[in-house]
Formats: sequence, C-alpha cells, structure tokens
Amino acid sequence: MTDPKRSETTAWHALAADEALERLDSSTDGLAASDAERRLKEYGPNELKQAEARPWWKRLLEQFNNILMLVLIVAAIASLALGHTLDAGAIFGVVLIIALIGFIQEGKAEQALESIRQMLSPQANVLRDGKRQTIPAEELVPGDIVLVESGDRVPADLRLLEARRFRTEEASLTGESTPVDKNTEATAEDADLGDRTSMAFASTIVVQGNARGLVVETAANTEIGRISEMLRGVEKLKTPLLRQIDRAGQVLALFILAAAVLTGTFGVLVHAQPLGDMFMAAVGLAVAAIPEGMPAIVTIGLALGVQTMAKKNAIIRRLPAVETLGSISTIFSDKTGTLTRNEMTAQAIWLPSGEVRIEGIGFAPEGSFHRVSDGEPDREALDLDEDHALRHFLKVGVLCNDAELGEEQGRWKIHGDPTEGALVVAAAKAGLTTDELRGKHDRHDAIPFESERKYMATLHKLEGEQLLLVKGAPDRLLEMCHRVRDDGNDIELDVGLWEERINDLSSRGLRVLALAEKRVRDIHELADEHAEEELVLLGLVGLLDPPRDEAIEAVKECLAAGIRPVMITGDHAVTALAIARQLGFAHTERAITGREIEAMSDAELEEVILEVDVFARAAPEHKLRLVKAMQARGGICAMTGDGVNDGPALKRADVGVAMGIQGTEAAKEAAEMVLADDNFATIVGAIREGRKVYDNIRKTITFILPTNGGQGLAIMLAVLAGSTLPVTPLQALWVNMVVAVTLGLALAFEHAEKDIMTRKPRDPDASLLDLFLLWRVVFVSMLLLVGVFGMFSWIQAQGGSVELARTGAVNMLVMGSAAYLINSRYLLRSTLSFAGIFGSRPVWGSIGTIVALQLAWTYLPFMQVIFASEGLGLGHWGVIVAGSLAIYLIVELEKRVLRARGVSGQATANHGQGGHTGLESG
Repeated sequence: MTDPKRSETTAWHALAADEALERLDSSTDGLAASDAERRLKEYGPNELKQAEARPWWKRLLEQFNNILMLVLIVAAIASLALGHTLDAGAIFGVVLIIALIGFIQEGKAEQALESIRQMLSPQANVLRDGKRQTIPAEELVPGDIVLVESGDRVPADLRLLEARRFRTEEASLTGESTPVDKNTEATAEDADLGDRTSMAFASTIVVQGNARGLVVETAANTEIGRISEMLRGVEKLKTPLLRQIDRAGQVLALFILAAAVLTGTFGVLVHAQPLGDMFMAAVGLAVAAIPEGMPAIVTIGLALGVQTMAKKNAIIRRLPAVETLGSISTIFSDKTGTLTRNEMTAQAIWLPSGEVRIEGIGFAPEGSFHRVSDGEPDREALDLDEDHALRHFLKVGVLCNDAELGEEQGRWKIHGDPTEGALVVAAAKAGLTTDELRGKHDRHDAIPFESERKYMATLHKLEGEQLLLVKGAPDRLLEMCHRVRDDGNDIELDVGLWEERINDLSSRGLRVLALAEKRVRDIHELADEHAEEELVLLGLVGLLDPPRDEAIEAVKECLAAGIRPVMITGDHAVTALAIARQLGFAHTERAITGREIEAMSDAELEEVILEVDVFARAAPEHKLRLVKAMQARGGICAMTGDGVNDGPALKRADVGVAMGIQGTEAAKEAAEMVLADDNFATIVGAIREGRKVYDNIRKTITFILPTNGGQGLAIMLAVLAGSTLPVTPLQALWVNMVVAVTLGLALAFEHAEKDIMTRKPRDPDASLLDLFLLWRVVFVSMLLLVGVFGMFSWIQAQGGSVELARTGAVNMLVMGSAAYLINSRYLLRSTLSFAGIFGSRPVWGSIGTIVALQLAWTYLPFMQVIFASEGLGLGHWGVIVAGSLAIYLIVELEKRVLRARGVSGQATANHGQGGHTGLESG
C-alpha cells in the first residue's frame, strides 16, 4: 500500500488519471468507509480556517493606543491625584468621547475568511464502498471519488477521471469571462491555472455536463484554500493620513511634554513656586497645547466624505479609505466586468466577399451592418435582404447554437453561453429572431461542443436541403473544410488567406469562431465522421467583450490626474492589449503574462511595474506581487476586483475596491470600498472626493493648531515670567473642544478647489507638518498669544480681577480663532472679497454658534461656577472685536507676501516626479 499522504508540490493536472489514483491509493469505485474515516483524522475536515474576530472590548481599548490620548490620560490621573477632580473629570470625558467616535466608526470586524469559507459546497456526492452516497463536503478526503453535474459547486480540487460535455465557471479563480471546457487529458506541468483543463477546482460552478473526479486536495491545500491562507497572512498597511497623524502626534507630544516639564521646572527653580502648583501649570500647558479635537475632527471629515460618496454609488467600508483615495497613484483593475461590460459582442464577420462590421455593443439587439472598404466601414448600412450570404451566415450561427436572448425588466440578457449569445444577438440585429428560425428549422440531431473536438454540429432541414451546420475553433474548421462558399458557388479554400484573416481579427483582441456547412442525405444520427470532412467554410466571426464607455472617459480623467490605470486579467495577452488600447491606457506596447511574472525576481518586477500597463494570465499570487512591487516603488495602490481571487490583493492594496453587483462576498469583505454600480468611473468621483477631504482636513489642522499654540505659549510665558496663568487648564480644555467641534468642523464642508483633478497625487511620505503648515501655525499662534496676553494684562491693569482678566483672555482667544477661520478658507488665496468672507454658510453658522456658546460661558451663573468666569463689559467686547479684526487682516497681509514670493497654492507633496517641495500650502 502506498502512502496516501500528498506532496504539497504535486502537479496533479500533469499526472495521468491512473497515476493520480495510484498516488492516493484509491480506485474508480472510491474509498472504503473505514479508510475514509482514517484519512479524515489524518488530513482533517475539508473546511477553511476562520479568522478570530476581535472582541468589542479589545477594539475599544485599541482606540487609546495613541500618544496624544496617553498624554491626556496621564494628565487626568495626575490631576485626580492632586485633588483637582473637576479638571480630571473633564479630561477623562474628552478622552472617552474621542475613543467612542473611533470605536463606533470602525464598525464590524473582518469577515473575508468567513465569506470564502461559505463558498465551499455544503454537500458532496461520493462513491464509498462502491456505492453512491451524499455526505457533508467537510467529510471529503484525498482519494474520494466525487460525482458533479451542471449546477453543482465543486466541493474540493478534483483530478477528472471522466468528463462528458463538462464545463466550469472559473471567473472567481482565474478571471476568465467564459466557462472553461474540461477533459481528462493531463496537461503540461507548468500550465497556468486557467489552462489546467484536467482539474475541477473547489468553489467553481459546473455550468454544463457531468464528471467524475478524484479528490486530490482539500481545505487549505485547495486553490481557494491557498487564497484564504494568503488573505490571512497579508499585512494590512496603515493609510497615509494615519501614518502622518501618528508622526505629527509623536512630534507634538514630545515637544509639548518637553515644554511642560521645562516650564514647570523653571517655575520651581527660578521663581521658587510650589511643586504642586507648577505641576498643575505643566498639566495645564499640556492640556492647552494638545489638540484634543483633532482626531474627532478628522473622523468627522472622513465621515462626511463617506456620506457624499455613498450618494454617488461608492460605499466606503472603512473611514480612512476616503482620504487614501485622494493619494492613489495607481489603479490595478480586473478587466472582465470592471473595465469591460462582460457582454460578448460580435464585432466583425469575414465572408469570402470581404469583411462586414457590426455596430452596437452588449446584448441589446440594436445595430447595423456595414461593408469594409480600404480598412474602413462604409457609411451606408447594408441591405440585408440583398445580402443572402450574410443572412445565411447569421442563420447558421443561430441554429448551431443553444443560447437564447431575452428581455427582463427592460434589460437584455443571454441565457446560456455568452459566446453563443453573441451570435444570437448579431442575428437579432438583422431581424432574424431565434424562436422563428428554430421553429422553422427543427434540429434533428447534434454533436455537442467538447474541448477535444473543438466544434459543435447540428442537423437541420434548411431551404429544402438537409444541412449539417458546424461552429467551432477556426484552426480546427480549416482542417475540416476543403472548399469555401462564395456567392453561392463552392470554390477552392485558400488556407493561407483565411489564416491571415484569423490573425487580423485576433490582433484586434477578438475571439474568433468559424462557421461551416455540408449538404448531406439520409442522415438521422450524427457521428464525428459526418462533420470532420468535406465541409464548406462560410466565414469567420470576431467577438469582443467591449469596454465600458464610461470606463474610457474614466481612464482619461485618471491620466489627467496623474493616476495610472493598470489591467490585471486572466485573459490572453493579445485580447488584453487590444482592450487596453481601446480604453486609452498609456503603456500598451507589451503585455506580461503570469508565467513571466513568476520568472522575475522582486527587483526585476519592481522595474517592470513602471513600464507595463497590462498583465495577462495572472493568478492570485501574481496580483499580490504586483501590488507589493508598486508599493515598493512608493506607489499608493487601489485594486479593483470582483472574484475570490482578488481578495489578497484587495486587502494588501491601500484601497481595495470591490464590485457591488457582480462581486463575491469575499471580495466585498476584503475591500475598503464597494462600487454599488460596478462602474469604474465611480472610482474617479471617489478620488476627487478623497482629494477634497484631505484638503479640508489639512485646512482644519492648519486652523486648529494655532489655537492650541496660542494657549500653550500664553501659559508658558506666564510661568517663565513668574506671573499668573492667563488661562486655567479647565478653560483651555473648553476652548479646545468648542473651537474644534464648531469652527474646525466648518472647514470640512468647503468645496473642492478647481484644480483638484489636475494635480499629481500626493507623496504619501510627505510630512503633514510641512514647512508651510509649521510657519502658519507658529505665525498665527504668536498673533493669538499677543491677543490673549494683551487682553489679560490690559484688564488687570484696569483693576479687574484675575477671573475677569481670564474671561477676557479666553474670549479674545476664541474670537481671534473665529476671525482666523475665515482666513483658513483659502490657505494662500485672498479672502478679501464678498465670496471669500461670506461665501460659506457653514463658516458663518459655526461663528454664530460659538458666539452663543461664549456668551453662555461668560454670563450663565452655572458656567461661571464651573469655569470661574465673570461677565464682561461692552468696552471689553469692543477691544476683543478690534483685536480679532486685526488678526484677520495681518494673516491676509502674510498671504499676500507669500504669494509675492511665489509660494505654490497647490497641495503639498505631489507624488514623486514633478512634485512641489518646500514652503507650500495644503
């Protein structure tokens, strides 16, 4: 007895059926029940591992894994220890609110593995002890004999032993848009996945015929299992914005902590202040300077982007994907159903008299026929009543055919093979309906299509004669034909001429079929010998899965925006190149196949990835390698797809984009975004929105940080000078929250800049705190510092209490920030115009809200008790308004100086080549 344990590298498709049976110590009668039970213990159940979902508490705790949050928590604990209960409670409250926002927005955990697992068949028909049985698919083991038929989902990877008209739908694994013919003949050991015709793979669907197969791989060793394991092992990268905010948070936290410690130490050592007081002053400085509202405002800005995209059929599953879309530099796209319509269409017919082009795409029976002269179709449509050869060709295409065309809810659909459906649609365009033709000319017998014979034949009575009609692969039919029908006459077949015509159609990316016929007599049952000799060739037809019209426009927009579309498909290279050229891809001189990818090192692939836009005959691991190669070259990648095979690449890509209509659940769960309309053009709108969201977040951060900077500097200056703090920690916390959630939120509603889709993508490694932002933050912080300290000192000089002076300082800080909000609508453009000042309702709505909040904070008794505030006089408000106006005008003057120096107004850090550097605005 041979050891049934399999080698992980066994090329089952290359083994003869008998050899595969021997390797697994099995027979055509199947396993004995006792043997199957033993193997089940040895190999384990035929099911995929599930990902362990994170418990809710762990997801909640992860929200606190942020250095800014940790600093605030430490500050709150220290305040509590020193007896400052109110301060501690307020800080804890803010931290909890921010954490809850992140927790709620993150949503449910990954379900991609569960979705893939559910694609395995729940039951299987097997031979055990020589008898047919139905068992749970989980109990299948290597060596089992499985029976499958049309409509079944294949329950494990099978080496076929018998196959009768057997075809499977493998689009989810290989990307092939049409069913694959299967047989029992061994294939080459290095055959691509889509060419392993002796295998039926787990999770694929049987669309025709029946077969008997030997189970050779189960569970994680199947092709679908390998994809599942890749999906488990793929590292999920952080998005550019999260990386930038993490870096900015670390820089801010270190700077703020250092400033707080040094300031407190200075107060103790130089001014001999009590240690407890100086510790609370340091806490106050940290609380004032840390932008507590920044994470919340970023989350809200992203959420607004989600709502906008959802209205445009782009469903965002994870918030950061909104911003990441704005930095996309490459879109890896599947061809079938994404860039193309997945509707096979007859485009050209070669008759002995010449070529005929057919207008119209898709399954709708609309379009005219035109003769081709000098390589161009004539403007005048053909009169089909006069062209008997063409009408006869179309009739034969319908009769030697099993597909049907129907209209359902205003949409035309094909029932049957899409390739055959294309011939039915072409005939319908000529007014030849399927029901009428097949009703007049009954089929007396048929030889079904099989991959071994490469043709289909039917027997009919047509125009008073018994005719054998044949449809099949052109190279096979040329072998079977000896003459060609030209204007009713049979003439000698010029094989060389017709091979040139086949090559001409193939070079356009068309799938070619040939039609032929033969007059027969007194035949009632067809045999192969009837069809395989003395046929008369009628002509050729070229079929195309046409590109989406909107995809062509979307590609143009992508290229204008510096975004490179790249096609990854399981189709053949010639077809893929032709589609890419029609779509307008930039680099279509060559296509690289999956086998060539395998032969390349990672370094070689990283070179090629910048020069080639078409990758054909690609398997799941190839797609994953391509995404990694582009990311290694600094690219930010989107990957579109609809099949299980796309899952690992969708997860590894910076933004995975799944198709909502034709996409599998596994693809949707692995993706960050789902297209509700399966429209490639929807991605362009999402990218535009993503760029706008990033611009607005950047404006918001540029606005928020000076408020914190002004407060922090005021507290630091007071300690260094040995004077009273102009703002308490609790007051600083109030300012931070109300400014962020009212004024800061307004900028999230700003419209996109006019040039937003003509910029190059941002460099993801560029710092969020670039030179321009740092300059603006420091500059405005100093203006607010002057305002706050000036107001505080002025009120005290007039004899006002410390509480009154602090109330004036806080209101000066808030109102100055409100004035600066108007400046921030345009980071470099002037706002000194009616549209600049009054053109945003959200801005003025937020200013009105914060004025109301500050009046309540200043005058309501319970607010005065909590925050130690006092009512201001009219003169105080006059100084505050004048100071705010001064801040607004000084910032506008600063913008003018920067514009005069030629500082760019475009977003910082464009991607790679040609990007701006230095002092630039966001």
